[in-house]
Amino acid sequence: MEKIRKGIPGFGALLVALVILILNISLIIQSASGPANPPAVEIFFIVLGFIAIVVVLKGLIIVQPNYAVVLTFFGKYVGTVKENGLLFVNPLFTQQKVNLRSQSLESAKLKVNDKMGNPIEIAAVILWQIQDTYKVVFDVVSFSQYMINQSEAAIRHLASICPYDNIEDEHAPVTLRDGGEKVTQLLENELNERLTKAGIVITEARISHLAYSPEIAGAMLQRQQATAIVAARTKIVEGAVGMVEMALELLSRKQIVELDEDKKASMVSNLMVVLCGEKAATPVLNTGTLYQ
Repeated sequence: MEKIRKGIPGFGALLVALVILILNISLIIQSASGPANPPAVEIFFIVLGFIAIVVVLKGLIIVQPNYAVVLTFFGKYVGTVKENGLLFVNPLFTQQKVNLRSQSLESAKLKVNDKMGNPIEIAAVILWQIQDTYKVVFDVVSFSQYMINQSEAAIRHLASICPYDNIEDEHAPVTLRDGGEKVTQLLENELNERLTKAGIVITEARISHLAYSPEIAGAMLQRQQATAIVAARTKIVEGAVGMVEMALELLSRKQIVELDEDKKASMVSNLMVVLCGEKAATPVLNTGTLYQ
């Protein structure tokens, strides 16, 4: 698991490196102004000083905001530094920077089959962030490629368990087109379950593209139009029946005219034609009696 490690403030180590550098420069100047062959002790201290400077500089790290540095010691994980600023750590530690900022991934348009077997195109935009640096660095080979592969797998699985719409499955609890927040929640849960092994947390995931595949798009559009027409006609007929019933009831109650069953049937037929017709009806005025 991830272990947080604190570094030593690096300005002190940087000051030590500068002091050693100044001492080395003074020794070099002193040796140059002295005998032609400087003593071996002076050469030793000069070389030792430069080695010390390199060692100190090797241990200095700069940690930017929303970044972390993973430290290993000869293959062994020793901790993660998340403290910002100039810090000093063991120069023998191997350092690897990890970006902790929130990042966005837009998946490619995937062609999959929904729950009803219809081919559809689907894509999503995913906001993610590294939560566990140990898992990101050591549990997966390439967390970016792992992220892409698992995201596509999660989107395909979501499409396979939900229908595109409720035309074929009227009792579907969630559809891709009208699911809204439920679809978003399903996708986020699926992604978090898959990516927790890599130390990645999903902050938001939403479908960015959803459509039928081109080969069936025309047929599905006609089906949707037919369904809409049937639904509209159903409402029209229900309203027309109510209006006819109300008209017969008012005529009977107010005794405006007495109609036998044949006349009622004829009146119902005429009213239904007028109320349910697509075009305005052209009335025919009867200038005679009801029987002529």
